[in-house]
Amino acid sequence: MRINEDAAGWKALVGKLRAAGCVFAEEEARLLMDAASSVAELDKMAERRAAGYPLEHIVGWAEFCGLRIRIDPGVFVPRRRTEFLAGLAARITRPGDIAIDLCCGSGALGAALANKVKPIMLHAVDIDPVAVQCARRNIAADIGYVYEGDLYEPLPERLYNRIAVIVANAPYVPTGKIELMPAEARIHEAAIALDGGADGLDVQRRIVAEASRWLAPGGVLLVETSERQAKQTAGLFSAYGLFPEPVRSEDYDATVIVGFRADRPVER
Repeated sequence: MRINEDAAGWKALVGKLRAAGCVFAEEEARLLMDAASSVAELDKMAERRAAGYPLEHIVGWAEFCGLRIRIDPGVFVPRRRTEFLAGLAARITRPGDIAIDLCCGSGALGAALANKVKPIMLHAVDIDPVAVQCARRNIAADIGYVYEGDLYEPLPERLYNRIAVIVANAPYVPTGKIELMPAEARIHEAAIALDGGADGLDVQRRIVAEASRWLAPGGVLLVETSERQAKQTAGLFSAYGLFPEPVRSEDYDATVIVGFRADRPVER
């Protein structure tokens, strides 16, 4: 639906969002109007947004790497910073490669990689059944498979030593820091998608420990982390036989550790 931007309804909507602390109130108002089928539905959406619900959960999608990714309530909303990880992975991945997206959430990262490099065979995994159902709506069957399970556990053994690229935006917020996160994430996203354990590295540690078993010679693991944790994450790569290369983007405010199998025979 559309409300004329000169109308009182538009001004009231923008005012409500701005009063609730929405920095980009006009942009959010347009997205809500586009998603609503009636004035009554728009009012309900605006009330939810003003109450602190993530905009993406309300309208049902998020933009990621130019794609419209469906987002179900409770599912982790892909951050813009993770577009940096997607771009790095796309530069390394080759057509025909097999790729894994671990802790895939909505499937945004895997879907973006499959869109950037064609064709690839994608395998995406998440432990949260709600996220898995969401990812299956974003990753078409002709692109790859989405599994419910704990990291590598549900993947078929035939993939041992055959994976060209593993990408992971695993939870890396230390448990004690969760309470400091914005309410949108802390309250409305699944805790399992945020909590990285006492030092924030619990899930990363398990991903890196098993990576060499799955990576092909020349295979690459890419893990998003924080700038503060980058040295520790890189140390995990070294401890488990991967050559780490930290990569930082100030534009995205993003840090990624890129790790190659120690026996890599080729440059990618």
